[in-house]
Amino acid sequence: MTVFGGSSMTSESELLAHERTYHVFNMLVRWAMVALGSSILGLTLWFATPAGFLGGAVCGLLAFVLGYWFVVRHEAHQPLDPWAEGR
Repeated sequence: MTVFGGSSMTSESELLAHERTYHVFNMLVRWAMVALGSSILGLTLWFATPAGFLGGAVCGLLAFVLGYWFVVRHEAHQPLDPWAEGR
């Protein structure tokens, strides 16, 4: 692969490595979204409403489980190829 200008062909192994890296980064971002969302919900209910600790903990845990189910789990089982059937 050339650094400045010029034409070069990207090998198949480089493309696969890039796809895997993108997939791992995408999963990391999804886990971060679920963790931050459930934490913010739980802490907000705990400190800013009459729900208290138990209400915040239960709602935060429920949000984490639902976030995992709909955000993380769905993407983890998808093929790396974005043009594959069933995507």
